[in-house]
Amino acid sequence: MDKPLKIPIQVSADRAEPMYHQIEVQLRGLILSGQLAEGTLLPSIREFASDLSCSVITIRRVYQDLENEGILRTRQGTGTFVAQVGEVRRERYRKEAVVEALRAAVRTGLDVQCTPEELRNLFEEALEQLLAEESGAKGEEQT
Repeated sequence: MDKPLKIPIQVSADRAEPMYHQIEVQLRGLILSGQLAEGTLLPSIREFASDLSCSVITIRRVYQDLENEGILRTRQGTGTFVAQVGEVRRERYRKEAVVEALRAAVRTGLDVQCTPEELRNLFEEALEQLLAEESGAKGEEQT
């Protein structure tokens, strides 16, 4: 039988966002981005709650919500697994995540009185900078 993974999720009781929501958003992201593959056995509710220092009720709610969405499935006596998630759904999630982040950045720019042209220029600069950083990091890995 498969051994459950340690799920790379970071939560903070200091954030305004409820703990269950922090966990749910991150777990959904790991699944829909393909970082957790179909059939991956997740930790038991108790084990996951212990790993994240939260209540069993919190993890139960996360698992139930994600099972209701169809991205987790639970087999009695076996555990909770990542369900099959189609490519269309993965692609939609990928684009929605980027659009959401871009909208937040644009909203911030508009709030501080940036013009549309300034926002376009800032986006281009940020994109170029990140691509340069990534290509530099990849070059360092190869040496």
